[in-house]
Amino acid sequence: MNVLTRYIVKEILKGSFIALILLLTLFNLFTLTDELKNLGKGSYNLSDIFTYLALTSPHVCYELVPSSALLGSLFVLGSMGNNRELVAMRAAGVSILGIVKSTLVAGIILAIFAFCISELIAPTTEAQAQMLRAVAQHKPLVMHAKYGLWLREGEQFINIRHVKENGELADISIYDSTFLQDQPHLKSVTHAQNAVYVKSNEWRLNDIMQSTISTTQMLADKQDQKMWQTNIAPDFMQIAVVNPDNLSLIDLSHYIDFLKNNQQKAQKFQLAFWERVFNPLVIFVMLMVATPFVIGIRRGIDVGGRMMIGIVIGMSFNIVDHIFGHLGLIYDINPLIIVLLPSALVSSLSIYAIKRVI
Repeated sequence: MNVLTRYIVKEILKGSFIALILLLTLFNLFTLTDELKNLGKGSYNLSDIFTYLALTSPHVCYELVPSSALLGSLFVLGSMGNNRELVAMRAAGVSILGIVKSTLVAGIILAIFAFCISELIAPTTEAQAQMLRAVAQHKPLVMHAKYGLWLREGEQFINIRHVKENGELADISIYDSTFLQDQPHLKSVTHAQNAVYVKSNEWRLNDIMQSTISTTQMLADKQDQKMWQTNIAPDFMQIAVVNPDNLSLIDLSHYIDFLKNNQQKAQKFQLAFWERVFNPLVIFVMLMVATPFVIGIRRGIDVGGRMMIGIVIGMSFNIVDHIFGHLGLIYDINPLIIVLLPSALVSSLSIYAIKRVI
């Protein structure tokens, strides 16, 4: 790596990380505003909110790396253009293609950085953040186990084997206990096939089998429906739903195989898997977009103008990418095509623009 390449790489990395810090701060301020609305709910306090922000920051940071690369490269290369540094480099024999290659070297470093965060840090901290917020706001003691989700509410012990994505529960067992002569005693056991959230603090249990236990006998009763009074809310139940953000690539791959083996839909997780795999490609695409804009635009454009260009391009790409993702899920399109098509289109346009300015 020669001196000029090292200089370009260093400056782009510096600009990208400054942009990343600013964007992360901005996103955390928005999140803080949202979380303050829940302040005082249960035992959710300021300390919990700031811990939650710290734990969710790695995942947000990973998602912001492509946008940061675009803004950082636009700012740095734009400043080099305004200061005639790019002209001096070209006079010294560095071609536009050489500048593009130096920019992509910085992209390799950013891609490695993003991959390390997404696989080694973000899945664990994201899961911890969701658990922290749910437990602080809703109070019940909760434990994940091999046989479902266990919760405690007062003298009730609740086992939930399955939580659907819409918040409904399935295969629920409720163990009611009491104290006789200062000793714990099982009072009743209620099993329901499913439960539907009706309103605040109230669920409707369906297909119920209830056993009432006393010191002398046990009575069994079957009911079609029964209302269940509890402080457990649907958003608290969502901590039991498998979230792609909480899984590494290996875990996603294993979970996709599990869903397929059980004849369940896995497209959402396949989409998350391929997005994670090809996220470094998005970083390179953003860097390639920046180069022809900087070289092709006249030198008089100020920093604000270049930042506006970067924001418009980044937002447009994200909007198109999300539209493709939703359309793919709706129309059952191959997730690999959904992930690659937006990047391929933008890459083609960038390569065409670079060829025109060479």
